[in-house]
Amino acid sequence: MDAARKRRLSKIASVKLLNPVMRRALEAGLVPRGWALLETTGRRSGRPRRVPVGSGLRGPHFWIVAEHGRHADYVRNIEHDPRVRVKVGRRWLSGTAHVLPDDDPRARLRMLKRPLNDIGLRAMASEMVVVRIDLDPLEG
Repeated sequence: MDAARKRRLSKIASVKLLNPVMRRALEAGLVPRGWALLETTGRRSGRPRRVPVGSGLRGPHFWIVAEHGRHADYVRNIEHDPRVRVKVGRRWLSGTAHVLPDDDPRARLRMLKRPLNDIGLRAMASEMVVVRIDLDPLEG
């Protein structure tokens, strides 16, 4: 299957079916470990946009492997405005996101060690790209 067709089918499944349910569950704090909620600023609307992502919190960074690379709306939003928030558990963290086209997505997935998330991600992926969020120091 070509990448464009795979992207279209994946978008129907995730954006229209899975993401709305997961987003509401994550906002309510009802999703088990392994998932997080990424909030970007819409590049056209300027409004907050939220999308479920696999939990990539590792030390002072949050890692994302975007399954459709720069075709993902949240990656395009990040390229327009890199300031983001990530909800991990019940806590919101702020940071600055960086798209890393030279980072090896498969190696990054091995580092993240999230077998269930990553099997689905690899199966649906058309053009993976790595995003690193440098988290702001916690206040308090």
